[in-house]
Amino acid sequence: MEPTPHAVPRETGWIEVIAGCMFSGKTEELIRRLRRAKIAKQKVVIFKPNIDTRYSTNSIVSHSEQSLPSILIKDVKEILDLVEDAQVIGIDEAQFFSSDLVNVCNQLADDGKRVIVAGLDMDYRGVPFEPMPQILSVAEYITKPLAICVECGNPADRTQRKTASAERVVVGAADVYEARCRKCHYIPTEEKH
Repeated sequence: MEPTPHAVPRETGWIEVIAGCMFSGKTEELIRRLRRAKIAKQKVVIFKPNIDTRYSTNSIVSHSEQSLPSILIKDVKEILDLVEDAQVIGIDEAQFFSSDLVNVCNQLADDGKRVIVAGLDMDYRGVPFEPMPQILSVAEYITKPLAICVECGNPADRTQRKTASAERVVVGAADVYEARCRKCHYIPTEEKH
């Protein structure tokens, strides 16, 4: 059985990462953990990048419409000035932040905070999506939920883009993306097998 973090840091902090493809329940799991911290009367502050305004500008929102209030930020370094006396920090859509995410999370954990990060681990091509590989390498706890492939029903760990855009970042939901397994995933600019 995978070890799970304590509810409250005891003279130390740590980093938890929830990483996977779209529609795998990353934000749902982030919200679940943050709600439990709030129930335990811990001070929680949640952040998301200003590029992600799909469902809300002042909340993190899962595809299943669960939500929690959050702060929209442009630069991940802003978090250091906004956490104040928070014990638990949530960061959603971490793949949209710069590589400074690693230093910020390490500093928060070194300051005794529980840092919970959620984000895509691979882009639509199946390539690791920075800074997620780097934050995964320094995290104490890692959770990788799987989705269900919309083509065949197998466990899915890939994000299939349904449009031919070659841009790495195209913010969207079910209108642009779906979950696929390794067998059914393809890069949209390539001819489908």
